[in-house]
Amino acid sequence: MKKNRKKEYGVIITLILIVAVMSVGFAAYSQNLSISGTLKVKASTWSVHYDDDSYTETTGSAEATSKTIDDTSYSFEVTLDKPGDFYEATVNIVNDGSFDANLTKVTMSKLTDAQKKYLTYTVTYNGTEYTSTTDSLTTALSASTGTVPVKVKLTYTQPTSADDLPTSQQTITITGSFDFAQKQ
Repeated sequence: MKKNRKKEYGVIITLILIVAVMSVGFAAYSQNLSISGTLKVKASTWSVHYDDDSYTETTGSAEATSKTIDDTSYSFEVTLDKPGDFYEATVNIVNDGSFDANLTKVTMSKLTDAQKKYLTYTVTYNGTEYTSTTDSLTTALSASTGTVPVKVKLTYTQPTSADDLPTSQQTITITGSFDFAQKQ
C-alpha cells in the first residue's frame, strides 16, 4: 500500500508540475490587447437666423424707404402709389448651427376683406408660396447646406370695381414669422 501511495504522490506531483509548466507555457503564448483614446465632444449650437447681407429687392419693385434686418427680424417700410406697384425683396435664412432644423410654422397677418380687394401679400420660403398662416410643417433646413431664400411680395392690385380702391392713404401693417425647431 505504501508503494501505491508513493506512486499516487508521484503522479500528483507530476501532474502539478505538468500544470505549472503548461501555465508558464500558456503565459508565454498569450497576449493582452488594450484600447485607449481621448476624444472631445463639441457643444451643440442652435443658430437659425437672417443673413442681412443677402437682402435684394426685385427689379421693378418699389424701393423700401427703410429696412432693418438683424438675426431674428426683418422689417421694412414701403409706399405703393398705384395699382400695379409692388414691393418684392428676398433675404436668406441661414442655419449655422450644429444640427438640422425644421420649419414648423409660417405665421402671416390677415388682410381685411376690403384690403384683399386691392392688396396681395405672399411669402415664399425656398420656392413654396404661402398666403396665410400654415402650421404642422416639417420643412428641413440642413445644418450642412443651410441657406434658403425667403421672398416677401406685396402687390397693389386693380380691383374689379374702382369703388374698391382706397379713398385715402392707408397705412397697413403686415407681419409674418417662421417657427423653427430641432429636426428629430
